[in-house]
Amino acid sequence: MRLDAGLVFLSDSRTNAGVDQVSTARKLNVFELPGDRMMVLMTAGNLSISQSVRQLLSEHVGASGYSIWNAPNMHEAARLVGEVVRLVHERDAKALAEFGIDFNVSLIFGGQIKGERCRLFQVYSAGNFIESHNENTYFQIGEAKYGKPIIDRVVTPETALDEAAKCALISMDSTLRSNVSVGLPLDLLVYENNALAVTRFVTIDERNEYFQMIRSTWGQQLKTIFEGIAAPVWDSSPQARVSKPVRVPLPESLASGTQPPAAPQSFAQQFDNKQQ
Repeated sequence: MRLDAGLVFLSDSRTNAGVDQVSTARKLNVFELPGDRMMVLMTAGNLSISQSVRQLLSEHVGASGYSIWNAPNMHEAARLVGEVVRLVHERDAKALAEFGIDFNVSLIFGGQIKGERCRLFQVYSAGNFIESHNENTYFQIGEAKYGKPIIDRVVTPETALDEAAKCALISMDSTLRSNVSVGLPLDLLVYENNALAVTRFVTIDERNEYFQMIRSTWGQQLKTIFEGIAAPVWDSSPQARVSKPVRVPLPESLASGTQPPAAPQSFAQQFDNKQQ
């Protein structure tokens, strides 16, 4: 997440190549030169590709003469990440394809270089990338769909870092509950504007009391809110549009002698007086 106050990064650490080949690998990597730059690279997809990208990025010098350690701005640093992805593709993609393996990697890259604001990018398998702006304050890679709704509802550029971190953990918990390909431990990094060094970092496993509190409290609060919402009203007002299902015609052998179907109840368009 890219916020007015800084950046929030959260990753899980589960990798799998089938139901019986589940392992743990760290997916959040920090490139830090205290006082000058702090950058984070998070990866998803093929683990061998992402590890190759991380290693090559740490030592690569581009055609412009810049490396990740002396790039003048975050856009140039992101361009170097994309350049490295293309180099790994050029080196490995053909061999992988011969074994039926797609070149599959996606990355989130963000941080701050002295002299400019915090910036956040999503880098694709082709090495191209997009940048986060106020209209889109966050990126997700990997298994994203389960945890997306809470972020869309809660996070804005003005959100405080602690609130954003809490939202990120709730989002991740939703994904953990719905998809076995995502698992603990989690790496959470919170960066404050202009610190130019890692501000707060924690690795969260099943023993972390705060995360366990979030898991139980969020589930209980959701159930309470759900139970407090009124049930559907089926006896609609006369002004409501009457809806009918699409019925498949009966075969002629069954159609004769059958009663016409009863009119279904219609869903109320508005709450009437008895709901007030």
